[in-house]
Amino acid sequence: MRYTLFEHQKNEIILIARILLMILFIMSGWSKLTGFSGTAGYLESLGVPAPMLAAAIAVIIEFFVAILILVGFYTRPLAFLFFLFVLGTAVIGHDFWTMVDADRAANMTQFFKNMSIAGGLLLLGLTGPGKYSVDGR
Repeated sequence: MRYTLFEHQKNEIILIARILLMILFIMSGWSKLTGFSGTAGYLESLGVPAPMLAAAIAVIIEFFVAILILVGFYTRPLAFLFFLFVLGTAVIGHDFWTMVDADRAANMTQFFKNMSIAGGLLLLGLTGPGKYSVDGR
């Protein structure tokens, strides 16, 4: 039997990972919810089709689904759904390959930050929410 350093704290670490992955989205989703027209306007400026619908989807995923993942409810399927959302927002919102200079650098960082978050979501989808979750009960 292989012993790993943090094996005994696995559930606690998964809980911390869920919190760290979702706190950004809960804050961002709340901002989008309370400034909904601004969110829709920004998406329209990006050329997103049906910006009101896209804004509603962003609020649902970033705020409500993030809360569900945070508490560990339907974690695996929602983590995979969230993964797809994060990939989509990276491509639509951070298309650094069409930019130059400072905009390119800033959006490249944001794009790859999204890719890192996507990796965390894939891991969460595979590992599940751990013991400290609604699913774990």
